Amino acid sequence: MAQVKGRLRKSLNKWASSADMEARELQEDAVKAGCCPIAEAHDRQRVELQGSLRTVTLRPRGGVPALEAELYDGSALITLVWLGRRRIAGIEPGRQIKVVGRCGEQDDMRVMFNPRYELR
Repeated sequence: MAQVKGRLRKSLNKWASSADMEARELQEDAVKAGCCPIAEAHDRQRVELQGSLRTVTLRPRGGVPALEAELYDGSALITLVWLGRRRIAGIEPGRQIKVVGRCGEQDDMRVMFNPRYELR
């Protein structure tokens, strides 16, 4: 039993260190591109953010289609929402993207509506 726990702990540590390394790389790339870290983006301020899309979903808002994507830059997550869009070519999980827009908060989550974007 102790051997199993040891192997499990080693596997978890390896996974955690690779996730930490990915987060550091994303943060470094964002800073090199002159972007603000999501964790430091102020509410209602126009900011440039860069990171990797984690999820992309179609979720209607008020009867209008809305494409939502989670952007992660190693410091935090923000939900990007394009109202009136069912699909955007190139917007898919794992894709690197740079966005410009105003940050806000909705239901205790960071959100940016209809950002300008640049695929990386």
